[in-house]
Amino acid sequence: MKIIINNIFNNEQIETLHLENFNNIDESFKKLSPMKGTLEANILTIDEPINSYIISKIKNNLNKIHINSFRIYSNSREVILAGKSLKIDSTFIKEHEVKKKLLLLDSKKKNGVLHEGTVRSGNRIFSNGNLFIIGDVNPGAIVSAKKNIYVWGKLLGIAYAGKGGDNNASIASLYLHPLQLRIADVIAIGPKDKPKNFYPEIAVIDKETINIKPYLMDAKNNQ
Repeated sequence: MKIIINNIFNNEQIETLHLENFNNIDESFKKLSPMKGTLEANILTIDEPINSYIISKIKNNLNKIHINSFRIYSNSREVILAGKSLKIDSTFIKEHEVKKKLLLLDSKKKNGVLHEGTVRSGNRIFSNGNLFIIGDVNPGAIVSAKKNIYVWGKLLGIAYAGKGGDNNASIASLYLHPLQLRIADVIAIGPKDKPKNFYPEIAVIDKETINIKPYLMDAKNNQ
């Protein structure tokens, strides 16, 4: 489960909380002091066994830190019914839509950039933080970021993450078939073969080379 807290007025992300152990919910919230401003919390879950008792504890802790409103998004009908039983605005959406929602909400982090639409040949997009693209990156386009790059579409152009030397940066895409990848000072030519399956993949530095592997974007590994 991932809980993202935003300022309603300027859409800036204030805090992100990952809940993995539901036996220590109160302890997890202790690091969050009462917050100021008009705030909302978005609770996102994918295939997690969460009942009304757990959601009730989360609701009580959100009230303690002065959250004005909160919503639940999940691909589990049981979670949605549990949320509605507690009079929480709860919406059932499919797994890929939950992941897209995570991208959109995470793009509100300070210095993050969100681009919606195709990045066409000749276009250049840069972010001082993370870069989120909802659309395709065509051949001839260049996207770069000081941190991570997420492409909710086809990455066919050139992508440069970790600009400035961040070796822990990554490049993720639904369809990863770029002309060139670069992370920090490590450069790799895109693979000759097209991806056989249309599922998210991520490129990271592993032993001084760029490695591509399946990417499960959830509360545990979403940066």
